[in-house]
Amino acid sequence: MSIDDPRARLDPLRTELGEIDRGILELVARRQAVAQKIGAVKREIGMPTRDYRQEKDVVERARAAAVQHGLTPELGEELILALIRGSLTIQEKDTISAGSTGSGRRALVIGGAGLMGRWFVRYLGAQGFAVEIADPSDGPVNILNHRDWKTVTMDHELVVIATPMPATGAILEAMAVSPPSGIVFDVGSLKSPLRTGLRALAAAGAKVTSVHPMFGPDTELLSGRHVIFIDVGSPEATAAARALFEPTMATLVEMDLERHDRLIAYVLGLSHALNIAFFTALAESGEAAPHLATLSSTTFDAQLGVATRVAAENPDLYFEIQALNDYGTESLAALLYAVERLRSVIRANDVEGFRALMLRGRGYLASRK
Repeated sequence: MSIDDPRARLDPLRTELGEIDRGILELVARRQAVAQKIGAVKREIGMPTRDYRQEKDVVERARAAAVQHGLTPELGEELILALIRGSLTIQEKDTISAGSTGSGRRALVIGGAGLMGRWFVRYLGAQGFAVEIADPSDGPVNILNHRDWKTVTMDHELVVIATPMPATGAILEAMAVSPPSGIVFDVGSLKSPLRTGLRALAAAGAKVTSVHPMFGPDTELLSGRHVIFIDVGSPEATAAARALFEPTMATLVEMDLERHDRLIAYVLGLSHALNIAFFTALAESGEAAPHLATLSSTTFDAQLGVATRVAAENPDLYFEIQALNDYGTESLAALLYAVERLRSVIRANDVEGFRALMLRGRGYLASRK
């Protein structure tokens, strides 16, 4: 190949690009190390891990620097936000470990071999708890598995129930016969199917509360995530459960059981149903996915991305969220009514009615800010 052939210049350029990439990653590692030191200083002087004002300044500097180097400000912001998330993840983990909330205490995670159960095993272990599980399936390595929670002497300081909701309700009711001495809480996405068990355990004098982590088992950084706490008659248990998450940057919210499930009918039930209907309509349209991809738009791509993630979730859990919520049919009825209303406006060629729907939605969504 001639030296004048443009293809002959590709390999040296690719080598140079690889060296630049390694240099970038080396700088990222140095940045993470400095961020870790900053986190240690913040803990020493009692400062919160996250400083939103400082983050804003860092992002604005990154946008300006990107422009100076001939890049778009959006690229500068996107890159620096990824680095901030990485730094916050390290600082949050260090803060949790340094707090050692559970030092010297034992925790039992019933359902600890499941995805959310494993998350709690890792999380409680990072806080210094000696964690055991009770699950018929094989759990994390080096974690004592009792297999059957009924065979366990319930002398743990903390018992977390991370099983499917019908099983959780049965466990709560069975525990009420001989309540554990420590704090007990479930992590169910709904509380309607657990209402009887929670009340029975509380009536038996147990230190029981209910928790809903509004995130999935692959979550590391809790910044921007919500954790909901539902007091079912034991403020001591609710305070203890809150304390487990106070070292993090999660938003901690308290509400009553009925309000929780009514809101979840929309936050989870409606959003899940909308996406299930979306990908069902596509799958039954007779149009091949590759053909649709060639005509995709920004809106379609964004919706397709969300629908793809929903379709990959656990069907049994998503069915429970729809079917077991006492308020579930309320949000589904609202969805059906909204679709029919839109359909009737289109069929009537009612441009003013269509415009009214759009403007009302715009006003509602603007009120969130």
